[in-house]
Amino acid sequence: MEKSITNTVFDFLSGGGEMGKLIRSKDWSETPLGSPDTWPQSLRTTVSLCIASNFPIAIAWGPNRVQIYNDGYLPITGDMHPVSMGQDFKECWLSAWPVIGQAFEEASLGQARFLENQHIFLDRYGYKEETFFTFSFSPILDESGSVGGLFHPVIELTQQTLAESRLNVLRVAADSTVNAKTVDEASSLIMECLKEFALDLPFVLLYEIAADGKEAKLQGSVGVERDSALAPAKINLDVQHPDSWPFTEVIQNEKAVLVEELGKIFGTFNCGPYAEPPEQALVFPVTLHGIAHNNYFLVAGVSSRRNLDEKYRLFYELLAASVTNTLTKARAYDEERKKAEALAEIDKAKTVFFSNISHEFRTPLTLILSPLEELLNQQKNNFSESEKQIIESAHRNAMRLLKLVNTLLDFSRIESGRQQANFSLVDIVAHTKNLASNFRSVVEKAGLKLIIKADPIIQPVYLDKQMWEKIVFNLLSNAFKYTLEGSITVGLSAENDFAVLKVT
Repeated sequence: MEKSITNTVFDFLSGGGEMGKLIRSKDWSETPLGSPDTWPQSLRTTVSLCIASNFPIAIAWGPNRVQIYNDGYLPITGDMHPVSMGQDFKECWLSAWPVIGQAFEEASLGQARFLENQHIFLDRYGYKEETFFTFSFSPILDESGSVGGLFHPVIELTQQTLAESRLNVLRVAADSTVNAKTVDEASSLIMECLKEFALDLPFVLLYEIAADGKEAKLQGSVGVERDSALAPAKINLDVQHPDSWPFTEVIQNEKAVLVEELGKIFGTFNCGPYAEPPEQALVFPVTLHGIAHNNYFLVAGVSSRRNLDEKYRLFYELLAASVTNTLTKARAYDEERKKAEALAEIDKAKTVFFSNISHEFRTPLTLILSPLEELLNQQKNNFSESEKQIIESAHRNAMRLLKLVNTLLDFSRIESGRQQANFSLVDIVAHTKNLASNFRSVVEKAGLKLIIKADPIIQPVYLDKQMWEKIVFNLLSNAFKYTLEGSITVGLSAENDFAVLKVT
């Protein structure tokens, strides 16, 4: 029960929230400081400022470094509270002394010290906990002008620093695997980049499930020896072994499983980065997008110097999601590559087929055309007009078929990269006009107008006349097909040292 304060000497201890009550109720006469009524005014003023502040502050006073702190500082003490109130500061924070000790001693000699974002392993919850702090030690002068104690404001940056570190892990993992072309390459890159982050990920295992679902094969490992008790090369999924990872349970539950007391399950094993090996691990199912069943298992060790809190677990979940996305993208890329290769093989076979069949067609067509042309070129014959028309029709259609065969052969050459142009200096204006004029009768018969506009100042250019013919005829054929009324305009103009053909 809190002692009653009636003497105005003790007014400096009023207020201060929970720690104010504790300070007022504590029997300070049993500490090196003695009863508060004997405290010097410098200590009273400092304690009053301390407990009235919301900022985490502690005071270490006297040669025995007696510790007093406020409500803001309470979370920092962890399970050491309430023993830590009135305790020797060095005794309380002995686990942090390798980092803070020198600054404390220098401040005790009158030199203020400031340390920023220090990596400290604190024993405040019964284990060495990885923490980060920014703090200072400032000398407090007593009535004699000597250093009576130290003023110690603190900011704990543990969660902020760990969050930044873990985000960096996820960023590096994503960046390192962005160019992965196969699932094997992606898994290898994932394992390689995670080697750099042992503080958050003491070990990582990636298992692939066999196609028949009966076995899990180790694809990669970080932090532990491959094919050891902790990382066996193969695991039978038909039988759940008590001394192995609970993959069967993960498959059944389709969610992550926390495995504890690893030492009891797997026996003694070596794993950094600390002297004490991890005692916990999370096993995640990894199902690639577009596949209905579980494909991989991701096993991630939990740091022996961090509590598996909600934020730490969220980091593991994000890592598992990142691994899933990486493997999914690599698999999709690999499948697209295989499809492209298969299509390329089909195109190659098609090109060879077209090339061969075109050559085969040209031989009989030549044998058909030759006697037809011979008949048509005879000066004297006894053909009637109807018979002559039949021969001419056969010759015309055979020529058309030969043209189609030649086009097919040109296509196969283009596909195989063997097409070559035969360039010659050509009056492109006259040549284009002649080609376009071939469509005039059919265009006008359809009730349309054919307008040809060619800039006469265009100089002769080098081109392949046959290829240019195909281009002009193709554009005009399409224009005629889709123009229902009005006109078709063929324009040839000079633009920036180029001859430009436009069909409107």
